[in-house]
Amino acid sequence: MYPKWGTFTSMGKTLKQDARLGYSIIMKGWTGKLLRVDLTKGTTEVTDYSEDIAKRFIGGRGLAIKLLWDELPKGADPLGPDNMLIFATGPYTAFTIPNSGKMVVAAKSPLTGGYGDGNLGTRAAVNMRKCGLDAVVITGKAEKPVYLYVEDDKAEIRDASHLWGKDSYVTEDWILEEHGKASGVLIIGQSGENMCNMATIVAQKGRAGGRPAMGAVMGSKNFKAAVFNGTKEIPVYDPEKLKELGKEGFGAIPKTDAFKFWKRVGTMQAADMMQVAGALPTRNFSEGVFEHIDKVNGDAVAEATVTQRGCPNCNMICGNTIIDSEGVHSELDYENVTMLGSNIGLGNLAQIGTLNRICDQLGLDTIGAGSCIGFAMECAEKGLVDIDITWGDFEGAKKLLYEMGDMKGHGALFGKGTKAAAAEIGGEAPDFAIHVKGLEVSAYDCHVCPGMALSFGTSPIGAHHKDAWVISWEISSGIREEYGPEKADKVIEFQRIRGGMFETLVACRFPWIELGYDLAEYPKYLEAATGVKMTLDDMWKMGDRVYALMRAFWAREYGDKWSRKMDYPPVRWFKHPLTEGALAGKHLDMESYDKLLSSYYDKRGWDARGIPTKATMVDLDLPEEAEQFAKHVQLK
Repeated sequence: MYPKWGTFTSMGKTLKQDARLGYSIIMKGWTGKLLRVDLTKGTTEVTDYSEDIAKRFIGGRGLAIKLLWDELPKGADPLGPDNMLIFATGPYTAFTIPNSGKMVVAAKSPLTGGYGDGNLGTRAAVNMRKCGLDAVVITGKAEKPVYLYVEDDKAEIRDASHLWGKDSYVTEDWILEEHGKASGVLIIGQSGENMCNMATIVAQKGRAGGRPAMGAVMGSKNFKAAVFNGTKEIPVYDPEKLKELGKEGFGAIPKTDAFKFWKRVGTMQAADMMQVAGALPTRNFSEGVFEHIDKVNGDAVAEATVTQRGCPNCNMICGNTIIDSEGVHSELDYENVTMLGSNIGLGNLAQIGTLNRICDQLGLDTIGAGSCIGFAMECAEKGLVDIDITWGDFEGAKKLLYEMGDMKGHGALFGKGTKAAAAEIGGEAPDFAIHVKGLEVSAYDCHVCPGMALSFGTSPIGAHHKDAWVISWEISSGIREEYGPEKADKVIEFQRIRGGMFETLVACRFPWIELGYDLAEYPKYLEAATGVKMTLDDMWKMGDRVYALMRAFWAREYGDKWSRKMDYPPVRWFKHPLTEGALAGKHLDMESYDKLLSSYYDKRGWDARGIPTKATMVDLDLPEEAEQFAKHVQLK
């Protein structure tokens, strides 16, 4: 199905070559360097990684899953010292091209037990690359709280005892005062320290990444923060061409038809879209419409906005900052407004802003936290848990957030995540715990969206919209309620683009998905940066390769416990029909969904269990990985 890899010699080195590329390079665009930090030993070391890995996996989540596959012991405790916390950039990161200020954080997830990652836009990504590093790999556990300081060729593990117990805002203020305002930082708040399963890694008072409890992994290592200050030049294959392309790209984005509207409302445009479509998460995903939508939609946020914030190298910034109910700045987007708003029955934007800002300070995932609060409210309503909280209860939600951050009181239960909490509560609770593989669902109700349900079901980290946001296409397709194979085709298409290409390069998908920026420009950037010629079809193959290895990681870690049911969306969407709006009475059909899932597996070359076959892995240039995989799972 795909061309094979061969070998040849360049400058005395034996290198692997893709038959389509025709030549190789000596690590331009990539630095080829990893910083390895062993917190148990208190050591740091810079090592090389191969050009073969760079070309096959590109960077970001591709590099992360390859490192985890090769080096993480099977069955490693996600909160144990053996787990690897990886900060990974890509060959786009830090170059002056649109939306290139991003990085991926990855590890084995304590929330799901499988592969976990997230991306965030931050100066840390830019500065890390300017320290001459493509990735940082942290293992072990420090005896006392520490932070990592990296400045060009210097890497030091420093005492962070004075920062432990401080929120992310206080911690960042101290770091920037100590190390300079231009420092790039990655931080955990108290939720990460206390190993809450909602803990993310945060930066710049509003940027966050790593929903599958990457912050808890960081906290388990007594690792409070990483700080980067770099001044090095990143090697470039064709600097003049890259500069020219970047200038053209930055110039083209503001000229797109949707740019002015985007600048005004950003991701909040989805609120009215989902309300009209009957897909807006309301009261723990029990309904798809919210009676107070006009108070929390894009227009409401635009009117309340006092400033806008974005990632490095971005000229279509998406963060709208408002003044919250406590008089503090809070950066909002669609996911946190919806999950901390309609999903918990709260229609007060300033109060939503406060809940969002508390999450940022504590280092809590706003999507997961909003889901856990909604779940708690429904448990209280049904008398399953003795907790004083009701729908729309701002003070009750605020209290629960702080308890989750400390993992005390009711937070000790709900901070485990909805899956674990539901299992502990028992009874009917699992039927309305809204997650896939343990990761809470993003802000799109799929009672009547089988394609988006499949997207959530097959996301490589659990229920997340970032890999295949097909819902906009689905609700406007004219086949919204159908389960035909074209839905599987669309999910795979978007996974290749969003979860494959953008998550490995690493770059933001918004210019393409929101403004229509041409996908064909991205291989041009790659060639100018690295010298590697790839068509979009080549990019899709690379994406398939990364997805196959991420799926193999899940199956390896779960062993006999793995089944296709891991790819099912929440029970609620099958068993509990909507009761309000134009779609009242409708829900997903289990048998039809299962056929759609089988279609997805067939198209991916995975078996009926949802596991890549040996032939597929070999076709995807993963022959060695297939042999390793076969030692743990019987391949077909």
